[in-house]
Amino acid sequence: MNGHDETATSQARSQSGSRAGSRARSRARSIVSGAASAVAGAASALAFLTVLGAARPPTRNAFVWFPVVGAAIGGVLGLLWWGAAHLWPPAVAAGVVVVGDVLVTGMLHFDGLVDSADGLLAPMDRERRLQVMREPTVGAFGVVVAVVVVLVRWAALAALHPSVLVLCGLWALARGVMAVVAGTVPPARADSLAASFVDRGHRGTPWVAGVGALVIAGACLLGWQRVAGGAVLGAALVTAAAVVALARRRLGGYTGDVLGAAGVLVETVGLLVAAARW
Repeated sequence: MNGHDETATSQARSQSGSRAGSRARSRARSIVSGAASAVAGAASALAFLTVLGAARPPTRNAFVWFPVVGAAIGGVLGLLWWGAAHLWPPAVAAGVVVVGDVLVTGMLHFDGLVDSADGLLAPMDRERRLQVMREPTVGAFGVVVAVVVVLVRWAALAALHPSVLVLCGLWALARGVMAVVAGTVPPARADSLAASFVDRGHRGTPWVAGVGALVIAGACLLGWQRVAGGAVLGAALVTAAAVVALARRRLGGYTGDVLGAAGVLVETVGLLVAAARW
């Protein structure tokens, strides 16, 4: 091999090594970017769904993390329930869990439940419903629904044996429902904050959250009790569908309040069914 051939071979090897190094750097940057995006999405979901972030609006990549954050909240409450049951009678332990849930979520979802009750249940036209739901005052429908829901949650928890699995499953499912509704149902107001939650150009995001929620909820609830867990899962999904159908019929779509109401009612009906005499 002459000097010219050796030089050409050396250059070819150098170029090949350079391309390989460039591909490796590109993959590394892609991995780092993906990890940073995942962390940011998880942090945004945690900030929106708990008191840690003062209910900041979620970023568009936060919704896939909703079921995970929901399961984490349910896990914390489940451990609180288990600990409280060792210190107090079931009724008191149940009250501790109800209060703990309100403290962890900052009453964000309960506020949506109250506003949705005032707007969806009272007889009025669509525009008036939306106006009522934006007002800071609470009406009779909101008060009655809030009291009933709190009592049902408390009674169901008092009747159940403490179970981390039940709360993990239901709380994950409730947040998954929020993500799916926000990404697939049209907003009732195009200029609302809720309308900006999800990038409609990435329609796969809410479905990923929905599948994740079903996997987590199914594993937890069926792991708790096969028959009862299946009934709880089915009842919770029917409840979510009913709330969304009512909102679409009376508002033309969803609002942030509807998302909160759907989540709370999924949890509440799930607890009620779980407390039945299986």
